[in-house]
Amino acid sequence: MSQYYLVAQLPSLDAVSDNAPLPITEERFLELCERFLDGKTLGILKGLTLSSKREQSPTGSGLVDAWYEGERALRLALGSVRAARLKKSFDLGNESIPPSFFQAAKAAVEASDPFQAEKQINKSRLELLESLRPMDAFSDDAVLYYGLKLKLLNYVRQFDRVKGEESYRTIYNTILANGLKEVAI
Repeated sequence: MSQYYLVAQLPSLDAVSDNAPLPITEERFLELCERFLDGKTLGILKGLTLSSKREQSPTGSGLVDAWYEGERALRLALGSVRAARLKKSFDLGNESIPPSFFQAAKAAVEASDPFQAEKQINKSRLELLESLRPMDAFSDDAVLYYGLKLKLLNYVRQFDRVKGEESYRTIYNTILANGLKEVAI
């Protein structure tokens, strides 16, 4: 029942344009969640990140676990496609990556510039997250979905094209200069 009161107070994130400010900050969102969520769900929420580890342990939420699995698959696909493009080796281990992730990675790698590549990757991330959207808008998973979406939208808004291009060139030149044989994710 408390999720109903929490979700009813949250502004929609669905129609937020790319350059408009978000209608709520992560800090305010967490403040509201602290008032209405149980300790387990609040702990999962506070531990949310956009990136996943290569070896992920269960979080206690099927939705969050699915997000991390999808994010990990996307990162592995990106690593594989980038390595192939550079004619480097990349060990996927026993991972089974869905073809849609390789398609998204190829589209990003073939983008006209790093900024467009990042936009493509973030579009894929938003699509992944949307595919995980719970049917019950007043569940713990709905609140966790909202938290992930808020983090992702904040992340997208932090991009600076000039700084990104400088960083990309530095990393790329370092890879070429060191003759790295394997590409890390």
